[in-house]
Amino acid sequence: MLLDVALLGVAGAVLLAFSTSPLGFAAAAFIGMINGMGRDRGASMIVEQAALPAVAGEGGRTRAIALYNVAQDAGHAIGALVAGLPSLLTTRAELSPAAAHRTGLSLYAAMLLATVVLYMRLSPRVEEGRAGGVVRVSETSRGPLTRLVLLFGLDSFAGGFLTTALLSYFFFQRFGASEGTIAVLFAAARVANALSHLGAAWLAKRIGLVNTMVFTHLPSSLLLVTVAYVPSFPVAAVLFLLREGLVEMDVPTRQSFVLAIVRPEERTFASGVTNLVRLCGWALAPLIAGPMMDGVSLGMPLAVGAAMKIAYDLLLWRSFRRVQAEA
Repeated sequence: MLLDVALLGVAGAVLLAFSTSPLGFAAAAFIGMINGMGRDRGASMIVEQAALPAVAGEGGRTRAIALYNVAQDAGHAIGALVAGLPSLLTTRAELSPAAAHRTGLSLYAAMLLATVVLYMRLSPRVEEGRAGGVVRVSETSRGPLTRLVLLFGLDSFAGGFLTTALLSYFFFQRFGASEGTIAVLFAAARVANALSHLGAAWLAKRIGLVNTMVFTHLPSSLLLVTVAYVPSFPVAAVLFLLREGLVEMDVPTRQSFVLAIVRPEERTFASGVTNLVRLCGWALAPLIAGPMMDGVSLGMPLAVGAAMKIAYDLLLWRSFRRVQAEA
């Protein structure tokens, strides 16, 4: 599955690099699972997450997932910097904007191809918990999993108002920030995300998975509201980075919590269905956020997204604060 997804990603990246029509771009996005989030949200992440508990053991599950997310965010930070390459090629190498972006996308395809080699070297231990047929979700897992799906749907719909693409547009239009400046800002944000994952694993051992998810996510949403209304880019950038230092602390704890409350053979299904509903929310919200930016105000999607995330945090804590799950 991982090999197939990686090869589809390469095909999508090549198609994206050399397409010249919106229909071609749409086909590339579908085949290669390309998104505007500024980070990996594809099928490979679902399978990788489900395999981690078998490799790390239950006692090391949250820490392993945290390290997994640290590695992802380190890659995202480097990728955010490399995203400034087309701008550099346009000014220094005198390439046309289209040729410069095509070069960047070709590099993206080459890096995806490298993951194929890495997947081929995985241990057979990643296959533990494989059901070998149709997964029947147990009665004990179905109720909590259904509530999580609904809550994650709300959170991801809120997150769709705050994609990297929309936030980049906000900084560009509101403050006149250049492509290079925005690339550096998001690289720093991914570093803050990466460091926060380690903090989340440490905190979850002391106050629990659900408390860590809620008590770090709430203040990050409040910080995001302030970003929408501050008068200058330096202040907005500082507040945004503070927000990024908190907002991702719920990621490893959330993933660990989902995998903890289901049986081993249900992990891939649970990871898949919770990530699927998140992808749907991220896909739908920009259809509203874009017109909202044009018709109401640039900062309105940030405020609306933050408000919905706060509602998600309160509902999550109310629903699962008494559920015991080893971190």
